[in-house]
Amino acid sequence: MAMKAVVIYEAGGPEVLKVEERPIPKPKPGWVLIRIKAFGLNRSELFTRQGQSPNVKFPRILGIEATGIVEDAPSGEFEKGTIVATAMGDMGRAFDGGYAEYTAVPATQVQPLRTTLPWATLGACAEMFQTAYGSLFRALDLQKSDTLLIRGGTTSIGLAAAGLAKNLGCKVIATSRSAGKKDFLLSKGVDEVIVDSGSISKDVKQLTGGTGVEKVLELVGTTSLLDSLQCAKPGGVVCMTGIVGNSWTLPSFSPMEAIPTGVRLTAYSGGPEDFMNTPLQQLVEQIEAGKLEVHVGKTFGIDEIVEAHTVMEANKAGGKVVVLT
Repeated sequence: MAMKAVVIYEAGGPEVLKVEERPIPKPKPGWVLIRIKAFGLNRSELFTRQGQSPNVKFPRILGIEATGIVEDAPSGEFEKGTIVATAMGDMGRAFDGGYAEYTAVPATQVQPLRTTLPWATLGACAEMFQTAYGSLFRALDLQKSDTLLIRGGTTSIGLAAAGLAKNLGCKVIATSRSAGKKDFLLSKGVDEVIVDSGSISKDVKQLTGGTGVEKVLELVGTTSLLDSLQCAKPGGVVCMTGIVGNSWTLPSFSPMEAIPTGVRLTAYSGGPEDFMNTPLQQLVEQIEAGKLEVHVGKTFGIDEIVEAHTVMEANKAGGKVVVLT
């Protein structure tokens, strides 16, 4: 039996992603074969495609997440036909991932779901909410009395984080480089929007009576991290999670100068345990009840993977990019 899969043989632009037929994988004991219905695209896959993940050996089927239906679980962890989501755990890196019609993954990184959500919505959830939830509640220890600054508010993770924070009861300030996105962010429940010039600490202080915010979620990355540290009040926490700015490192970093006294800096990268600790069923139920919104920017078919990567790389999706199989 064969399946359609997206295979990468060499680093490069979106055009290096090749759609071809591959044998359907056979799950080992303790693994699960999933018939994929949808998968979200992630920037880490973009970096891997560009050759910035030296530990990933080509050829490889990329994809750090997938949503679908259990086809086989030889050790009996799941019944055939169960709706599931999976993410992380070297998926699409050490072994073939979600850019296919089927994938085999360890049962220890699979969550069963009871839901009637459409696949386009469900396919956006696994990695996006794992990252947003883990950043807010594990890394930042977000409390309902906090004011949260989201640097990179129009990203899919930024929008998910804003929804989670507002449901908790927080005040949310979000940034965008485009003044035209202000009304969009306000319509998603954000309390204040700052047009990001690259230096916004004075704007944040002005909105907070000169004190700064309790928590900062940094999704742009090292290109704005130093300024984000200046946005936090003493006792506040800054979490670096995203690298939308396409820079992994700081050219020079002087902690004594960069980190204000009393401000803490942390990071969140996530892993299979973090995914399994994400209350995905609870979040899905909130989505079904209309209490939490999923921002799907664009959907594509698997044959359109080159176009899908092109849109993601250009930051033109306006939300999560989802591929339907």
